[in-house]
Amino acid sequence: MTSIALSLLAEAIQPAAGRGGWHGGPTPLGALRGVTVAQACWTPTPQRKSIWALTLHIAYWKYAVRRLLEGGPRGGFPRQPSNWPAPPEHLDARHWAADVAVLREAHERLILIVAELSPRLLTRRVPTGKRWSYGELVVGIAAHDAYHTGQIQLMKRLWQERNVLRDR
Repeated sequence: MTSIALSLLAEAIQPAAGRGGWHGGPTPLGALRGVTVAQACWTPTPQRKSIWALTLHIAYWKYAVRRLLEGGPRGGFPRQPSNWPAPPEHLDARHWAADVAVLREAHERLILIVAELSPRLLTRRVPTGKRWSYGELVVGIAAHDAYHTGQIQLMKRLWQERNVLRDR
């Protein structure tokens, strides 16, 4: 693998300014711009996840992939349970901003680690799991971001349509 491949992988996670995601839509953080607390908490049905829950889930997996890439110890994600952290007890603007900041920090730290990866590592298996290569982890987190960002975009649209129907 070359440094060009690594640059492309990094671009999939963090597109250059003004380019948007490789999938034609926003990044997770871009999708959250302007999302209110009410929108973040809402679910279309009781069995579905909210934008808030998706935000914390995306943040966790960015954290988990970064930890695997750098070989760091397990634990340390600020919210529990890890994979699908529960939104806080108090659903207010302060807590919403804090959880968006958790995502922002996880994203920024992941970008720094990906930028430091040696292109030679991309095809090597991660020592702590031996199931995935470093490159597969980077591709996987980019796809994970796109998938859940699509869910967030859909939730925002459903929220708007719900409000239009309610106001008729």
